[in-house]
Amino acid sequence: MDHIVAKRSSLVCALIMTVLPALASAQKECKALNQVKLTDATILSAEIVPAGDASTEWLKQAIHQPYPAYCMVKVEATPSTDSKIGLEVWMPLSAWSGDYVQLGNGGLAGSINHTPMYAQIASGHAVAATDDGHTGAGTDGSWAIGHPEKRIDFGYRAVHVTSVVSKRIVSEFYGRSARFDYFNGCSSGGREALMEAQRYPEDFKGILVGAPGHAWMSLMAGFAWNAQALLKDPVSYIPASKRELIEKAALQACGAQDGYADPFVQHPLTCHFNPEQLLCKGSDEESCLTAPQLSALQKIYAGASSPRTGQRLSPGYQPGAEAEPGPPGVSYSSYIYGEAPPVTLDLLFSSSFYGSFVYQRPDYSSLTLNFDDDVERATSAVGNIMNATNPDLSAFKAHGGKMLHYHGWNDGSPPPLSSVNYYRDVVAKMGGEKQTEDFYRLYMVPGMMHCGLGPGPNSFGNLLDRSKALDPEHNIFSSLQQWVEKGKAPSRIVATKYTNDDPAQPILMTRPLCAYPKEAKWRGKGSTNNAANFSCQLPGKS
Repeated sequence: MDHIVAKRSSLVCALIMTVLPALASAQKECKALNQVKLTDATILSAEIVPAGDASTEWLKQAIHQPYPAYCMVKVEATPSTDSKIGLEVWMPLSAWSGDYVQLGNGGLAGSINHTPMYAQIASGHAVAATDDGHTGAGTDGSWAIGHPEKRIDFGYRAVHVTSVVSKRIVSEFYGRSARFDYFNGCSSGGREALMEAQRYPEDFKGILVGAPGHAWMSLMAGFAWNAQALLKDPVSYIPASKRELIEKAALQACGAQDGYADPFVQHPLTCHFNPEQLLCKGSDEESCLTAPQLSALQKIYAGASSPRTGQRLSPGYQPGAEAEPGPPGVSYSSYIYGEAPPVTLDLLFSSSFYGSFVYQRPDYSSLTLNFDDDVERATSAVGNIMNATNPDLSAFKAHGGKMLHYHGWNDGSPPPLSSVNYYRDVVAKMGGEKQTEDFYRLYMVPGMMHCGLGPGPNSFGNLLDRSKALDPEHNIFSSLQQWVEKGKAPSRIVATKYTNDDPAQPILMTRPLCAYPKEAKWRGKGSTNNAANFSCQLPGKS
């Protein structure tokens, strides 16, 4: 036995002596990245960040797991004389998966969101993100005033530059290029994702698109439309107490479309909720809507249109989540209704966009927007920079790219129908559903708000979902990886509803998300809270 113990001890010592130089080399290589010369970019710093235990730190609500030591590289890119694109690249010192993941931004950007970067590092991926070329709050567009190059950086250039620069740094650090490259973004990040597939189709093999604001000019017109409907005349504003009334009535009309009750609308496209039933018969009361409030609500559902031509400028929004709680920037109400007049995210975003990108006036209010002349002027000025609506994805497909796209039916930011409309445009351009589903699939999520949360099953790897993180059936990003790396296309994704939307708490419900145009249909037996009792069917089929 002694000779066995001695042999094992020698082996352990040998392993330690092997590992220690490797770690030292990794640290040396990280610092050495400071000397790497880049085209139109400068490495500001390269340093080792020690491992941490996310279960005991502020990241507990983000990833619930330890993250490894990594090399953090900060870069400033200057592709134009007025560009100053900040980006960061994080690379695990050991157990690198071999994959590179780039993350999208949100709102009007202005900073790098580190929380999702920790989640990628914890999964073993090299990860990068950018501030899109400026610093500031996500609703502040004042940086665009007098800076046309910065508008281009934000519109599409910063993400592409980050891809080029970061992949070079990853290659320098590991001595080889990444096996596969991915982009993952929601909201403005979803717009960036589609922009990459359209403008730079060879940047990524796999792209995850979430709730994209890709039809940017339409989105901003819709934001201004909602703001005017509710806020231009104070009597039109709908308070929180009445939004509960609206949601309840919508669920009474459409919460049991398949013969069983859900706390969300299952099939919004066949929901025929008429809010006129809520009109006050006499004086204003908490149990009804006044005529101005009803008119505002109908405008929100209908979407923006041109007063002169009647042309639809933006799709409307779906009922059923008017009173749902959630942090600002996620909940349906925070965009459309806000906490109280006169501040809503719709008003803040649209005023900042039109004021800074179009009229160069920081004091501009979209409550004065003209839905004919002003919208046309904005489209002419920056539509080609901001819109990511080109349905021709043939170059991305030829590159071997795969793309998964999801959008919550109760989103209060980009209208859910904007994703459906884009998918339909791609199908028409690419020659049909068969030719499209070979590389691109859309998943519409009943009961989900903006990028996550909401009354329905909303957790499927879309944000920082830790549940079954490596299971492609339950995690849409893992499903994308399996499609890219193993050629196995997804059929359905299982979404989970947790108690209080916390994956550490019990599961309330699971439901399948079906590749559009299919929908989840109950088989007629078994619990409706179990995804196994549902199949994906075309509308009208059983």
